[in-house]
Amino acid sequence: MRKATSGTREPERRRKLLLHKKQIQKLEQETKGTGMTLVPLKVYIKDGYAKLLLGLAKGKHDYDKRESIKRREQDRDIARVMKAVNHR
Repeated sequence: MRKATSGTREPERRRKLLLHKKQIQKLEQETKGTGMTLVPLKVYIKDGYAKLLLGLAKGKHDYDKRESIKRREQDRDIARVMKAVNHR
């Protein structure tokens, strides 16, 4: 007979990262030295194990963020106008 395991897991515990030592060191250097960030791109879950596809990402500069915000607002305005035209 199996015992119930609900509630006995530690969700905040450290997980093993299954990579070669050199791969881990390279990722550590990239994230600490150059300001890059590890980003999970995909999560695969099978038989109680999770597999992550990781990517290195560089943050946006302030002027890039302003351009993105401007473009997003323009798209919203266009969508709002198109919605109003289509409802007439």
